Amino acid sequence: MPHLREHAPGTFCWAELETTDLGAAKSFYHALFGWSIVDQPMGPGGVYTIFRLNLEDAAAAYQQQEGERARGVRSHWNLYISVKDAGATAVRAVELGAKLLAGPLDAGENGRLAILLDPTGATFYLWQGLKTSGLGVMNEINTFWWADLHTADRGGAKRFYEALLGWSIKPGPGKDESTYLHINAGGKFIGGILPDSHRTTKAPPHWMPYFKVADLDAAVKQAAELGAQVFMPPMNVGGPLRIAMLRDPQLAAFALFEG
Repeated sequence: MPHLREHAPGTFCWAELETTDLGAAKSFYHALFGWSIVDQPMGPGGVYTIFRLNLEDAAAAYQQQEGERARGVRSHWNLYISVKDAGATAVRAVELGAKLLAGPLDAGENGRLAILLDPTGATFYLWQGLKTSGLGVMNEINTFWWADLHTADRGGAKRFYEALLGWSIKPGPGKDESTYLHINAGGKFIGGILPDSHRTTKAPPHWMPYFKVADLDAAVKQAAELGAQVFMPPMNVGGPLRIAMLRDPQLAAFALFEG
């Protein structure tokens, strides 16, 4: 059984894929990251897939409902942020200009969640862990490590998340506010806000997960052979850090990095 990993409030704690083809997505990510697959019952005839690496929860996935697909919602990754009180945090988020999409609601004995749209249009999830704190493995090869916010309103996003979660969002040393903004949660860097030069302007605002790989070029080549689209090929973004941005075969955006 996976062990319980603690996630500090204000940090990303769960990565979940909503996909138009769960079977194909399971095959893709199993081949790319070596994740094993555990299906758990969810609703009438549905399953909630847990992706595991070395017996630890590494991510999750579920089949998108037909109603979502009919409205033109594409496959995408949902990112959860750990909070002490999902209800109170959701109320505060709405006060700060967010829109409550669902919840707060109980997820069985595992915890409570709320789904919100931030003032810039990006969806994010709040998670109050009870029996399940979140991912059992991260910050390792073939696991979730980082998240970037893609939004045209970087200033609005900065003000919102700093006020809601206590994040410190600043450019790197010697840089100005037009460059990449680093997100610091309780002394730990957990993500950032992309500058316009690195943002896909046609895409709606969204959070994108990054997964660490041992060999970026090899991983991108393999992903493409498995049917992924590479919309930003491997590039150096400072020091030894190299990244690439892709869409899986069902068009869910994600990023890979090495370094």
